[in-house]
Amino acid sequence: MPRYEYRCRTCGETFEMNRPMAESGAPASCPAGHDDTVKLLSAVAVGGTAAAPAPSGGGCCGGGGCC
Repeated sequence: MPRYEYRCRTCGETFEMNRPMAESGAPASCPAGHDDTVKLLSAVAVGGTAAAPAPSGGGCCGGGGCC
């Protein structure tokens, strides 16, 4: 189940909740009970693969002898 991060606009506390993706936009109360919260954007990648390796050889300064 995905984990979402929220921030309370009333007290400023940041907290996380596990909830289904279908409920990601639903209101969330902070641990202190305040209802004025906002979902934060996550920097975690959702899919894909690791970064591709850097190309080697050829091109300027990549082994092409232009330097």
